[in-house]
Amino acid sequence: MDPYEGTLLRLTGGVTVKRRVQHPRVQERKDRKGSYWFFRYWNDEILPDGSVKTSRKFRTLGPSKGPGRMTQRQAEIQRDDFLAGLNAASTRCEAAVQAQQPIDVRSVLFGKLAEMWRKDYVDNPKVRLATPTREKYRSRLENHILPRWKSTRLGEFRAKDVLDWLQQQCSSWHMMIDLRNIMSGIFARAQEWEILDETFANPMTRVKVGRKWNVRPDRILTYQETASVFERLADPQLLICETCISTGTRISEAVGLQLKHVDLAAGTIRIQQRHCRGDIDEPKTRNSKRVLVLGMLRPRYAEWIKKKGITQPDDWIFSQDGERVKPMWDSGVRKALKLAAQEAGCDFEGFGLHSFRRANITWRQEVGGSAIEASKIAGHASVSMTGDYTVVQLPRQEELTLAIQDRVAEARKRAQGQCAEGGTDVAA
Repeated sequence: MDPYEGTLLRLTGGVTVKRRVQHPRVQERKDRKGSYWFFRYWNDEILPDGSVKTSRKFRTLGPSKGPGRMTQRQAEIQRDDFLAGLNAASTRCEAAVQAQQPIDVRSVLFGKLAEMWRKDYVDNPKVRLATPTREKYRSRLENHILPRWKSTRLGEFRAKDVLDWLQQQCSSWHMMIDLRNIMSGIFARAQEWEILDETFANPMTRVKVGRKWNVRPDRILTYQETASVFERLADPQLLICETCISTGTRISEAVGLQLKHVDLAAGTIRIQQRHCRGDIDEPKTRNSKRVLVLGMLRPRYAEWIKKKGITQPDDWIFSQDGERVKPMWDSGVRKALKLAAQEAGCDFEGFGLHSFRRANITWRQEVGGSAIEASKIAGHASVSMTGDYTVVQLPRQEELTLAIQDRVAEARKRAQGQCAEGGTDVAA
């Protein structure tokens, strides 16, 4: 058996065909025209989906009387020769080889394929996935995907079944996309590893989840609400929140700052790493490595660094209380921010540190920045993602509408003046 067949056998579950040492009795039939020797046996047939169909078969050996007749002993020898192959078939793979039939990839168990994907891709340290991404993949796999699809063979996937499951399982459009994309990625990775042929149709490509919808409306705080919340915060939580809303950093990037990343002379911070629940790693994406301007936060950082006695390049800007060698976790900042918003009377469902990032991207464009500039500063992989973060608020809409109306009104005044000078009747 070659390694490829061995891999397929493992992915199909290595389910054994019932081991049978069959030795049925040879019988003579005389109740029909002519007489012959026969026996009955059990036959295990491999179906295209990998399952095994067991049925009772009847086999004729030869005439027992007349020309060319055979003795009972000769019939038994012929029976034994026929059954030798069936009695030796111990695995589904071996049965397929003896029958000269290739193992059908449609019989591969999705659960086995997913386990291979998790071991060789998600849990592989040489694959530089961000820790939050690894955790998300593991959680989605264990809590949602495998409980439903673990025992399903690839040939049994139907787009309608997957879509029905997603609609029942998921509470948001984003979660539906997440689960579908993870499952699609498992199939795609299997094709890269040449377990599945390139012609194998990824069943997830036919699963259409429909237009995007949100559980709650997109919203950010107004300038006044933001100021009201900040009045109820103290450092270091206040400085972290100010950093997020001024520069557009993610919270994991802000708490991952060390002194070597801060240039007070230039008034900048370098995003080179992030800290997430005790894990220090590279930023979320390649575009996330960037230099950001502190602006009016430069003296705030200088004062904070001096106050905390931060002197060494590897010292954390925001360290844990009593543990200067450990970076601060984001959970304390989130809790303080939520309490401040509640006291200010401007808390809403979904409000948190990430809404500051959404606000920064929105406001940066409101004050004259282009979508491309906002995307680069935010570290987004594409401008379309920046568009998803942008919230066009009513005051901004009114400002733009009034600007258009002012220009139209000015043009009409000029037109009326030209008509009056020429003596043309405007009403006509």
